[in-house]
Amino acid sequence: QVQLMESGGGSVQAGGSLKLSCTASKDTLNMINYCMGWFRQAPGKEREGVAFIEVLGGTSYADSVKGRFTISKDNAKNILYLQMNSLKPEDTAMYYCAADRYFVENGIKCAGTNDYWGQGTQVTVSS
Repeated sequence: QVQLMESGGGSVQAGGSLKLSCTASKDTLNMINYCMGWFRQAPGKEREGVAFIEVLGGTSYADSVKGRFTISKDNAKNILYLQMNSLKPEDTAMYYCAADRYFVENGIKCAGTNDYWGQGTQVTVSS
């Protein structure tokens, strides 16, 4: 059974930093074989993609977090990270990690199906 587990959330003041982690057992989900992403959902809002890292390491970010958030992955430890700096109150949300399959067509591409999800970790930023 695939299990992704997020940690590292908490409450910080605006301008502060947090580093989220997402772990999985290599026996059930080896992150080296997946596109990985961070999503967030604030109360009353739809879930949005925040940061993504492709199988070959390419990264992309939502405009709202560019320059402030950094996604990375430790393949040896099978851990996905999200370093969040210069946090703003509007970053307050439940943050989730997700694993996405890839396919090969004119290169390696992420499927966008986000097959596996963690249970989330709360981030609260106060002004």
